[in-house]
Amino acid sequence: MPFKNLQLFEPILRGIQSAGYTDPTPIQLRAIPVVLAGGDLIGSAQTGTGKTAAFALPILSKLGRHQLQPRVLVLEPTRELAAQVDTAFRDFARYTDLRTVAVFGGVGYGRQRAELRRGVDVITATPGRLMDYIKDGMINLRDIQVLVLDEVDRMLDMGFLPIVKEIIVRCSRERQTLFFSATVPPEIQSIASFALRQPTRVEIEVNRYVNQSINHAIYPVAFSQKSDLLVALLATTDFDSVLVFCRTKHGSDKIAHKLKNANHTVAVLHANRSQNQRIEALAGFKSGKYKVMVATDIAARGIDVAGVTHVINYDVPENSEDYVHRTGRTGRAQAMGDAFTLVTPENSGNIRNIQRFIGKKIPELRLDGFEYQPLAPRLSKPSRKSGLRQHQLRGGGPGQRR
Repeated sequence: MPFKNLQLFEPILRGIQSAGYTDPTPIQLRAIPVVLAGGDLIGSAQTGTGKTAAFALPILSKLGRHQLQPRVLVLEPTRELAAQVDTAFRDFARYTDLRTVAVFGGVGYGRQRAELRRGVDVITATPGRLMDYIKDGMINLRDIQVLVLDEVDRMLDMGFLPIVKEIIVRCSRERQTLFFSATVPPEIQSIASFALRQPTRVEIEVNRYVNQSINHAIYPVAFSQKSDLLVALLATTDFDSVLVFCRTKHGSDKIAHKLKNANHTVAVLHANRSQNQRIEALAGFKSGKYKVMVATDIAARGIDVAGVTHVINYDVPENSEDYVHRTGRTGRAQAMGDAFTLVTPENSGNIRNIQRFIGKKIPELRLDGFEYQPLAPRLSKPSRKSGLRQHQLRGGGPGQRR
Protein backbone atom coordinates (compact mmCIF):
# COMPACT_ATOMS: atom_id res chain seq x y z
CA MET A 1 0.00 0.00 0.00
CA PRO A 2 1.53 3.39 -0.96
CA PHE A 3 1.52 6.35 1.43
CA LYS A 4 -1.19 8.11 -0.61
CA ASN A 5 -3.66 5.38 0.40
CA LEU A 6 -3.12 5.99 4.13
CA GLN A 7 -5.30 9.16 4.25
CA LEU A 8 -2.41 11.46 5.14
CA PHE A 9 -2.66 15.24 4.69
CA GLU A 10 -1.64 16.24 1.15
CA PRO A 11 1.19 18.64 2.19
CA ILE A 12 2.59 15.84 4.37
CA LEU A 13 2.55 13.48 1.39
CA ARG A 14 4.61 16.05 -0.49
CA GLY A 15 7.02 16.17 2.44
CA ILE A 16 7.32 12.39 2.36
CA GLN A 17 8.13 12.47 -1.33
CA SER A 18 10.75 15.21 -0.87
CA ALA A 19 12.33 13.22 1.96
CA GLY A 20 12.83 10.32 -0.45
CA TYR A 21 10.34 7.89 1.11
CA THR A 22 8.60 5.51 -1.29
CA ASP A 23 6.62 2.72 0.38
CA PRO A 24 5.62 2.42 4.05
CA THR A 25 7.49 0.00 6.32
CA PRO A 26 5.54 -2.62 8.32
CA ILE A 27 5.45 -0.48 11.47
CA GLN A 28 4.19 2.49 9.44
CA LEU A 29 1.49 0.47 7.70
CA ARG A 30 0.13 -0.80 11.00
CA ALA A 31 0.61 2.26 13.21
CA ILE A 32 -0.48 5.15 10.97
CA PRO A 33 -4.18 4.16 10.75
CA VAL A 34 -4.34 3.72 14.54
CA VAL A 35 -2.80 7.14 15.18
CA LEU A 36 -5.02 8.85 12.61
CA ALA A 37 -8.08 7.31 14.29
CA GLY A 38 -7.03 8.83 17.63
CA GLY A 39 -6.30 5.62 19.51
CA ASP A 40 -3.54 5.00 22.02
CA LEU A 41 -0.76 2.74 20.78
CA ILE A 42 2.03 0.51 22.05
CA GLY A 43 4.54 -0.08 19.28
CA SER A 44 7.34 -2.61 19.72
CA ALA A 45 9.94 -2.01 17.03
CA GLN A 46 13.67 -1.56 16.80
CA THR A 47 15.49 1.58 15.73
CA GLY A 48 15.83 1.56 11.96
CA THR A 49 12.34 0.19 11.24
CA GLY A 50 10.86 3.59 10.40
CA LYS A 51 8.98 4.14 13.63
CA THR A 52 9.68 7.90 13.74
CA ALA A 53 7.66 8.33 10.54
CA ALA A 54 5.08 5.90 11.95
CA PHE A 55 4.06 8.51 14.53
CA ALA A 56 5.28 11.76 12.93
CA LEU A 57 3.31 11.44 9.68
CA PRO A 58 -0.16 10.87 11.18
CA ILE A 59 0.45 13.43 13.95
CA LEU A 60 1.36 16.13 11.45
CA SER A 61 -1.62 15.19 9.28
CA LYS A 62 -3.96 15.76 12.23
CA LEU A 63 -2.52 19.11 13.35
CA GLY A 64 -3.68 21.20 10.41
CA ARG A 65 -2.39 24.76 10.63
CA HIS A 66 0.06 26.35 13.06
CA GLN A 67 -1.10 27.43 16.49
CA LEU A 68 0.81 29.22 19.24
CA GLN A 69 0.47 26.60 21.99
CA PRO A 70 2.34 23.26 21.79
CA ARG A 71 -0.02 20.41 20.97
CA VAL A 72 2.46 17.54 20.58
CA LEU A 73 5.17 16.39 22.97
CA VAL A 74 7.72 13.74 21.99
CA LEU A 75 10.03 12.46 24.75
CA GLU A 76 13.41 10.98 23.78
CA PRO A 77 16.16 9.58 26.02
CA THR A 78 19.15 11.32 24.38
CA ARG A 79 20.04 14.64 22.78
CA GLU A 80 20.96 12.96 19.50
CA LEU A 81 17.60 11.25 19.21
CA ALA A 82 15.74 14.43 20.10
CA ALA A 83 17.60 16.35 17.39
CA GLN A 84 17.11 13.55 14.87
CA VAL A 85 13.36 13.23 15.50
CA ASP A 86 12.90 17.01 15.38
CA THR A 87 14.66 17.03 12.01
CA ALA A 88 12.28 14.34 10.75
CA PHE A 89 9.25 16.39 11.85
CA ARG A 90 10.64 19.46 10.10
CA ASP A 91 11.32 17.53 6.90
CA PHE A 92 7.85 16.01 6.76
CA ALA A 93 6.20 19.35 7.58
CA ARG A 94 8.22 21.46 5.13
CA TYR A 95 5.12 22.26 3.02
CA THR A 96 3.07 23.39 6.02
CA ASP A 97 3.32 26.33 8.44
CA LEU A 98 3.74 24.02 11.44
CA ARG A 99 6.64 24.80 13.78
CA THR A 100 8.77 22.40 15.81
CA VAL A 101 11.55 22.74 18.36
CA ALA A 102 14.05 20.34 19.92
CA VAL A 103 14.58 20.86 23.66
CA PHE A 104 17.61 19.19 25.25
CA GLY A 105 20.55 19.88 27.54
CA GLY A 106 24.19 20.39 26.72
CA VAL A 107 23.53 23.72 24.98
CA GLY A 108 22.43 27.15 26.15
CA TYR A 109 18.81 28.06 26.80
CA GLY A 110 18.66 31.18 24.63
CA ARG A 111 17.83 29.77 21.21
CA GLN A 112 15.35 27.23 22.62
CA ARG A 113 13.60 29.93 24.64
CA ALA A 114 13.34 32.13 21.54
CA GLU A 115 11.71 29.31 19.55
CA LEU A 116 9.28 28.58 22.36
CA ARG A 117 8.29 32.26 22.65
CA ARG A 118 7.52 32.35 18.90
CA GLY A 119 5.06 29.51 19.40
CA VAL A 120 5.54 25.89 18.34
CA ASP A 121 3.22 23.01 17.54
CA VAL A 122 5.62 20.11 18.29
CA ILE A 123 8.17 19.85 21.08
CA THR A 124 10.70 17.02 20.96
CA ALA A 125 12.53 16.90 24.27
CA THR A 126 14.72 15.04 26.70
CA PRO A 127 13.10 14.77 30.14
CA GLY A 128 15.60 16.81 32.16
CA ARG A 129 15.67 19.96 30.03
CA LEU A 130 11.89 19.78 29.54
CA MET A 131 11.36 19.84 33.31
CA ASP A 132 13.60 22.92 33.56
CA TYR A 133 11.25 24.80 31.22
CA ILE A 134 8.14 23.47 32.96
CA LYS A 135 9.36 24.57 36.38
CA ASP A 136 10.23 28.10 35.23
CA GLY A 137 6.84 28.45 33.50
CA MET A 138 8.19 28.50 29.96
CA ILE A 139 6.27 25.37 28.92
CA ASN A 140 2.76 24.35 29.96
CA LEU A 141 1.52 20.91 28.93
CA ARG A 142 -2.20 21.44 29.51
CA ASP A 143 -2.94 21.73 25.77
CA ILE A 144 -0.95 18.66 24.72
CA GLN A 145 -3.12 16.58 22.41
CA VAL A 146 -0.59 13.86 21.57
CA LEU A 147 2.15 12.53 23.86
CA VAL A 148 4.80 10.26 22.34
CA LEU A 149 7.07 8.25 24.62
CA ASP A 150 9.85 6.97 22.37
CA GLU A 151 12.69 4.51 23.10
CA VAL A 152 11.17 3.85 26.54
CA ASP A 153 13.51 0.92 27.18
CA ARG A 154 16.43 3.33 26.85
CA MET A 155 14.72 5.76 29.24
CA LEU A 156 14.49 2.89 31.73
CA ASP A 157 18.21 2.12 31.33
CA MET A 158 19.05 5.78 31.94
CA GLY A 159 16.84 6.11 35.04
CA PHE A 160 14.36 8.55 33.49
CA LEU A 161 11.09 6.77 34.27
CA PRO A 162 10.27 8.68 37.52
CA ILE A 163 10.61 12.06 35.78
CA VAL A 164 8.71 10.72 32.74
CA LYS A 165 5.83 9.79 35.03
CA GLU A 166 5.82 13.32 36.45
CA ILE A 167 5.67 14.76 32.92
CA ILE A 168 2.76 12.46 32.02
CA VAL A 169 0.77 13.72 35.00
CA ARG A 170 1.20 17.30 33.80
CA CYS A 171 -0.30 16.54 30.36
CA SER A 172 -3.98 16.80 29.50
CA ARG A 173 -6.01 13.74 30.48
CA GLU A 174 -7.76 13.92 27.12
CA ARG A 175 -4.54 13.37 25.20
CA GLN A 176 -3.66 10.57 22.82
CA THR A 177 -0.60 8.62 23.99
CA LEU A 178 1.80 6.70 21.75
CA PHE A 179 4.35 4.42 23.35
CA PHE A 180 7.35 2.97 21.47
CA SER A 181 9.91 0.57 22.86
CA ALA A 182 12.04 -2.23 21.40
CA THR A 183 11.16 -4.35 24.44
CA VAL A 184 8.46 -4.05 27.12
CA PRO A 185 9.77 -5.53 30.40
CA PRO A 186 7.59 -5.42 33.56
CA GLU A 187 8.96 -2.02 34.68
CA ILE A 188 7.92 -0.50 31.36
CA GLN A 189 4.59 -2.30 31.29
CA SER A 190 3.65 -0.61 34.55
CA ILE A 191 4.19 2.89 33.15
CA ALA A 192 2.37 1.89 29.95
CA SER A 193 -0.64 0.87 32.03
CA PHE A 194 -0.42 4.19 33.89
CA ALA A 195 -0.18 6.35 30.74
CA LEU A 196 -2.36 4.63 28.12
CA ARG A 197 -6.04 3.87 27.72
CA GLN A 198 -7.07 0.70 25.88
CA PRO A 199 -4.06 0.85 23.56
CA THR A 200 -3.73 -1.03 20.30
CA ARG A 201 -0.58 -3.11 20.31
CA VAL A 202 1.60 -3.25 17.19
CA GLU A 203 4.61 -5.55 17.34
CA ILE A 204 7.20 -5.84 14.60
CA GLU A 205 9.39 -8.90 14.94
CA VAL A 206 12.81 -8.18 16.42
CA ASN A 207 15.48 -8.17 13.75
CA ARG A 208 17.72 -11.11 14.61
CA TYR A 209 19.42 -11.23 11.25
CA VAL A 210 22.63 -9.54 10.28
CA ASN A 211 22.99 -7.89 6.90
CA GLN A 212 24.26 -10.35 4.31
CA SER A 213 26.53 -7.67 2.81
CA ILE A 214 28.57 -7.50 6.02
CA ASN A 215 31.61 -9.71 6.75
CA HIS A 216 31.73 -10.58 10.46
CA ALA A 217 34.79 -11.68 12.39
CA ILE A 218 35.80 -12.31 16.00
CA TYR A 219 39.34 -11.57 17.15
CA PRO A 220 40.13 -13.39 20.44
CA VAL A 221 42.73 -11.51 22.48
CA ALA A 222 43.98 -11.13 26.05
CA PHE A 223 42.39 -8.18 27.83
CA SER A 224 45.74 -6.43 28.25
CA GLN A 225 46.28 -6.48 24.48
CA LYS A 226 42.89 -5.22 23.30
CA SER A 227 43.95 -1.65 22.57
CA ASP A 228 47.16 -2.77 20.86
CA LEU A 229 45.20 -5.15 18.65
CA LEU A 230 42.76 -2.37 17.74
CA VAL A 231 45.64 -0.13 16.63
CA ALA A 232 47.17 -3.00 14.66
CA LEU A 233 43.84 -3.83 12.98
CA LEU A 234 43.36 -0.25 11.84
CA ALA A 235 46.96 -0.09 10.60
CA THR A 236 46.36 -3.05 8.28
CA THR A 237 42.79 -2.19 7.26
CA ASP A 238 41.86 -0.14 4.21
CA PHE A 239 38.83 1.78 5.49
CA ASP A 240 36.96 4.90 4.46
CA SER A 241 35.32 5.42 7.85
CA VAL A 242 35.08 3.23 10.94
CA LEU A 243 32.84 3.24 14.00
CA VAL A 244 34.46 1.92 17.20
CA PHE A 245 32.01 1.02 19.95
CA CYS A 246 33.05 1.14 23.61
CA ARG A 247 30.97 0.36 26.67
CA THR A 248 31.89 3.36 28.82
CA LYS A 249 32.53 7.08 28.44
CA HIS A 250 35.95 6.78 30.09
CA GLY A 251 36.86 3.86 27.83
CA SER A 252 35.83 5.86 24.76
CA ASP A 253 38.10 8.76 25.74
CA LYS A 254 41.00 6.42 26.47
CA ILE A 255 40.71 4.62 23.14
CA ALA A 256 40.28 7.87 21.22
CA HIS A 257 43.48 9.21 22.79
CA LYS A 258 45.41 6.08 21.80
CA LEU A 259 44.12 6.21 18.22
CA LYS A 260 45.03 9.90 17.92
CA ASN A 261 48.54 9.02 19.04
CA ALA A 262 48.58 6.47 16.20
CA ASN A 263 47.90 9.37 13.77
CA HIS A 264 44.22 8.65 13.14
CA THR A 265 41.70 11.49 12.85
CA VAL A 266 39.23 10.70 15.64
CA ALA A 267 35.87 12.01 16.83
CA VAL A 268 34.34 11.03 20.17
CA LEU A 269 30.65 10.70 21.01
CA HIS A 270 29.33 9.98 24.51
CA ALA A 271 27.03 11.43 27.14
CA ASN A 272 29.67 13.67 28.73
CA ARG A 273 30.37 15.55 25.51
CA SER A 274 28.66 18.93 25.17
CA GLN A 275 26.02 19.32 22.50
CA ASN A 276 28.29 21.55 20.44
CA GLN A 277 31.03 18.93 20.67
CA ARG A 278 28.59 16.23 19.56
CA ILE A 279 27.35 18.28 16.62
CA GLU A 280 30.92 19.00 15.51
CA ALA A 281 31.93 15.34 15.89
CA LEU A 282 29.00 14.06 13.81
CA ALA A 283 29.45 16.72 11.13
CA GLY A 284 33.17 15.98 10.93
CA PHE A 285 32.60 12.24 10.70
CA LYS A 286 30.00 12.67 7.96
CA SER A 287 32.23 15.00 5.95
CA GLY A 288 35.32 12.81 6.25
CA LYS A 289 37.25 15.20 8.48
CA TYR A 290 37.36 12.36 11.02
CA LYS A 291 37.93 8.85 9.69
CA VAL A 292 37.26 7.20 13.06
CA MET A 293 34.33 7.72 15.42
CA VAL A 294 34.60 6.26 18.94
CA ALA A 295 31.18 6.09 20.58
CA THR A 296 29.12 4.53 23.35
CA ASP A 297 25.84 2.78 22.53
CA ILE A 298 23.53 5.43 23.99
CA ALA A 299 25.28 8.29 22.21
CA ALA A 300 25.41 6.31 18.98
CA ARG A 301 21.62 5.93 18.79
CA GLY A 302 21.51 9.16 16.81
CA ILE A 303 24.24 8.24 14.31
CA ASP A 304 22.94 7.79 10.79
CA VAL A 305 25.95 8.11 8.49
CA ALA A 306 26.16 6.71 4.99
CA GLY A 307 29.37 5.08 3.80
CA VAL A 308 30.63 3.57 7.07
CA THR A 309 32.91 0.79 5.80
CA HIS A 310 33.83 -0.82 9.13
CA VAL A 311 32.36 -1.31 12.59
CA ILE A 312 34.64 -2.49 15.40
CA ASN A 313 33.22 -3.66 18.72
CA TYR A 314 36.08 -2.81 21.05
CA ASP A 315 33.79 -3.95 23.88
CA VAL A 316 31.40 -6.82 23.24
CA PRO A 317 27.79 -5.63 23.60
CA GLU A 318 26.03 -7.18 26.58
CA ASN A 319 22.71 -7.11 24.74
CA SER A 320 22.55 -9.34 21.66
CA GLU A 321 20.16 -6.93 19.92
CA ASP A 322 22.79 -4.22 20.23
CA TYR A 323 25.16 -6.36 18.15
CA VAL A 324 22.68 -6.29 15.26
CA HIS A 325 22.13 -2.56 15.79
CA ARG A 326 25.86 -1.74 15.90
CA THR A 327 26.93 -3.84 12.95
CA GLY A 328 23.99 -2.59 10.89
CA ARG A 329 25.73 0.80 10.68
CA THR A 330 27.91 -0.61 7.90
CA GLY A 331 27.03 -2.55 4.72
CA ARG A 332 24.14 -0.20 3.89
CA ALA A 333 22.58 0.41 0.48
CA GLN A 334 23.96 -2.91 -0.79
CA ALA A 335 27.56 -1.80 -0.13
CA MET A 336 29.98 -4.24 1.47
CA GLY A 337 31.12 -3.73 5.05
CA ASP A 338 33.20 -5.38 7.77
CA ALA A 339 32.28 -5.90 11.43
CA PHE A 340 35.06 -6.93 13.82
CA THR A 341 34.65 -7.79 17.49
CA LEU A 342 37.53 -7.97 19.97
CA VAL A 343 36.81 -10.78 22.39
CA THR A 344 38.52 -11.62 25.68
CA PRO A 345 37.95 -14.93 27.51
CA GLU A 346 35.55 -13.11 29.85
CA ASN A 347 33.28 -12.32 26.88
CA SER A 348 32.76 -15.91 25.74
CA GLY A 349 29.24 -16.11 27.21
CA ASN A 350 28.13 -12.88 25.49
CA ILE A 351 29.48 -14.12 22.15
CA ARG A 352 27.61 -17.41 22.48
CA ASN A 353 24.41 -15.48 23.19
CA ILE A 354 24.95 -13.24 20.17
CA GLN A 355 25.55 -16.21 17.88
CA ARG A 356 22.42 -17.95 19.14
CA PHE A 357 20.45 -14.72 18.71
CA ILE A 358 21.48 -14.17 15.09
CA GLY A 359 21.49 -17.90 14.27
CA LYS A 360 24.96 -17.68 12.79
CA LYS A 361 28.46 -18.73 13.72
CA ILE A 362 30.90 -15.82 13.52
CA PRO A 363 34.37 -16.75 12.17
CA GLU A 364 37.30 -16.41 14.59
CA LEU A 365 40.46 -14.91 13.15
CA ARG A 366 43.96 -13.91 14.21
CA LEU A 367 45.87 -10.96 12.81
CA ASP A 368 49.03 -11.88 10.91
CA GLY A 369 52.15 -10.28 12.37
CA PHE A 370 50.60 -9.35 15.71
CA GLU A 371 52.59 -10.65 18.68
CA TYR A 372 49.90 -12.30 20.75
CA GLN A 373 50.55 -13.12 24.38
CA PRO A 374 50.73 -16.86 25.07
CA LEU A 375 47.26 -16.80 26.61
CA ALA A 376 44.88 -15.54 23.95
CA PRO A 377 42.62 -18.58 23.62
CA ARG A 378 40.26 -19.13 20.73
CA LEU A 379 36.61 -19.42 21.67
CA SER A 380 36.30 -22.57 19.63
CA LYS A 381 38.37 -24.67 17.28
CA PRO A 382 38.44 -23.35 13.70
CA SER A 383 36.47 -25.40 11.22
CA ARG A 384 38.52 -27.00 8.46
CA LYS A 385 35.48 -26.73 6.22
CA SER A 386 35.25 -22.97 6.59
CA GLY A 387 38.10 -22.31 4.19
CA LEU A 388 39.10 -19.26 6.26
CA ARG A 389 42.76 -18.39 6.58
CA GLN A 390 44.19 -16.03 9.15
CA HIS A 391 42.89 -12.49 8.61
CA GLN A 392 40.98 -13.50 5.48
CA LEU A 393 37.32 -12.71 4.91
CA ARG A 394 34.92 -13.34 2.07
CA GLY A 395 35.95 -11.19 -0.88
CA GLY A 396 39.34 -10.21 0.61
CA GLY A 397 40.90 -9.30 3.95
CA PRO A 398 40.18 -6.09 5.76
CA GLY A 399 43.31 -4.62 4.19
CA GLN A 400 41.76 -5.04 0.75
CA ARG A 401 38.95 -2.91 -0.65
CA ARG A 402 36.15 -4.80 -2.33
